[in-house]
Amino acid sequence: MNAPFPYPELQDDLVISPVDLNDAQLAARIEDYVRDAHGALFQRPTWLKAAEAACGHKATGLIAERVGQGERAIAGWLPLSEVHSHIFGRAMVSSGFGVGGGVLSHDDGIAHALGHAATELAQRSACASVELRGGVIPEGWQVQNESHANFVKDLAEDDEAQLLAIPRKQRADVRKSLGGDLTITTGRSYAERDAHYAIYAESVRNLGTPVFPRALFDTMLDAFPDTSDILTVRYEGEAVASVLSFYHDGTVMPYWGGGIFAARRLKANERMYYELMLHARERGMTRFDFGRSKTGSGPYKYKKNWGFEPEPMSYGTWSADPSSARNVDPTDAAYAKKIELWKKLPLGVANRLGPIIARGLA
Repeated sequence: MNAPFPYPELQDDLVISPVDLNDAQLAARIEDYVRDAHGALFQRPTWLKAAEAACGHKATGLIAERVGQGERAIAGWLPLSEVHSHIFGRAMVSSGFGVGGGVLSHDDGIAHALGHAATELAQRSACASVELRGGVIPEGWQVQNESHANFVKDLAEDDEAQLLAIPRKQRADVRKSLGGDLTITTGRSYAERDAHYAIYAESVRNLGTPVFPRALFDTMLDAFPDTSDILTVRYEGEAVASVLSFYHDGTVMPYWGGGIFAARRLKANERMYYELMLHARERGMTRFDFGRSKTGSGPYKYKKNWGFEPEPMSYGTWSADPSSARNVDPTDAAYAKKIELWKKLPLGVANRLGPIIARGLA
């Protein structure tokens, strides 16, 4: 562990320090803290280490501990990925490739102190900015609380109740998919991974977005062997929709998913999410986290059609020079022309160039 940050305004027994997540004992202590505090998947050291292994973004963070009588008790934790991109610059992000993260603490004073410590750590590491995706945002930071929303809802008690919980219009599409010639598989095999990545890559190309490296998906699946899997929908033996999901703290999170053009006609995406709800309940989950979407976007409206209510998300950004803060929001107007160009790329070209760009979008 590196030298602590001094915060005389806090209690004398509190110490804030950068962490080395290669210290297995310390990483295990933080994992226990995240679990006991019902923290987010993206706050787990395992997530940070997987992102580092796949894309090279240093896994680090800041820990607040109460020290006394020879013991150290964790009182707060801020997970951080040190992201470096030749295109988008350097930033401290909580957390890399996550839609959540931020400070985990039950004490707002400690949370603010951890946020301020992150600005010092960023400057020591030559990072232009710090991004907190959730949690307490320190005063003076730039805050966005209307740009994105998350969608979470309890799962129903049985299959029929789950179907009836879907609003009528969307339920009709699900029923149509149930009557079609679609088959469902779940698993973690290399065949499932190949099918998922092929579909996901084509799906994001069609949206004008560079695809993440294949290594990111494989590494995350391997890092969470008991709490992740892939569900794929096939038509006449061909995979048409697929989603990689995580299971965390009683919640299923369909995280990286998509469908090819044929999926829309077949209502394969509707079948995919409905089957995932059933599958998740069988795994003991009680909530379905549909993930974040840009406010007012197509995916935002699609999730509302499923009966999910939007919950605004708060993101905070600090930068010593506001003009140097990176912008990686693909829905920003500045990227509109590039997105339209990317949609027209041959899939093979997009799949070669995409990972080079997308690893910097952590």
